[in-house]
Amino acid sequence: MTLKYEIKFFDYWHLSSGLSAGAKLDSTVTKDKENLPYAPGKTIKGLVREIIEKETLDIDFLHKCYFSNATMQKDTQKQIIQNNLQDNLYDVIASTKIDENGIAVDNSLREIEVVIPFSIYGEILDIPSKDDFDKLEKALKNIKRMGLNRNRGLGRCEFVDIKTEVIS
Repeated sequence: MTLKYEIKFFDYWHLSSGLSAGAKLDSTVTKDKENLPYAPGKTIKGLVREIIEKETLDIDFLHKCYFSNATMQKDTQKQIIQNNLQDNLYDVIASTKIDENGIAVDNSLREIEVVIPFSIYGEILDIPSKDDFDKLEKALKNIKRMGLNRNRGLGRCEFVDIKTEVIS
């Protein structure tokens, strides 16, 4: 059984690559070889696992499931690449630490790369049963934010258009 979904982002989002861009950026987003952003399947699986564990439900079935990376639709990717528009998908936001007197702390300025809001699509393969599908669907619907600084307004999202595909 396969579950397909859309992640609709409502705000800037940042799923970190773990890399910096030297003096320019402290953190860059995860990108594929064509410089397009995506949400790693392991990130989505981790969020799902956390939600299912909170409900004290059995998570053993997750070891059998494959979570694809969530990416833009293929035709959108093609248009962006053909027109060399990748740089238009990103912005930079800055923040700094403020001390108890309301003054910026020296050397605390940080800049991170963010992705503009749009939808990406993914799937979960090899779901063992309908009961497991239902657990996954419920968990995905409970994810409301993803990525860095989600407690500060980044990464607000919704998993929508969740559907099943039975492959025989």
